[in-house]
Amino acid sequence: MTRDAIAAIFDRRRKAFDRLDAAALARDYAQDCVVDSPTGGVHHGPAAVEQVLQMVFDALDVKMLEESLLIDGDSVAQVLAIEGTDSGQFLGLPPTGKSFRIPAVFLYEFKDGQIARERRIYDFTGLLVQIGLLKAKPTV
Repeated sequence: MTRDAIAAIFDRRRKAFDRLDAAALARDYAQDCVVDSPTGGVHHGPAAVEQVLQMVFDALDVKMLEESLLIDGDSVAQVLAIEGTDSGQFLGLPPTGKSFRIPAVFLYEFKDGQIARERRIYDFTGLLVQIGLLKAKPTV
């Protein structure tokens, strides 16, 4: 894939994320894709990707703020911040109404114009602390 083609996919994905459109985001994944995420674990295929994204969108009023997009051949690193509010049943728990902002890096591998592999790396512990689901001990 060309750099411009990959950049166009991410432009479309940013717009779909702004709409919290899990189905539109899932269309970019190959049928045999593998996604590894702190929230959803390892999941396979676009249907599983859509299901996990929809769970997140239903539970969190979330925004993705891209800081940089690094493209090297068919590999992409997306550096971003994720912010939002716990407004739904995140992890099956009642909403706290608390806001969060966490750093994240998503790593992608493309094959035949689709996402074949994605690894999401973000501060899941920080998210849980910020929304009040995990208590942090003060440092000494």
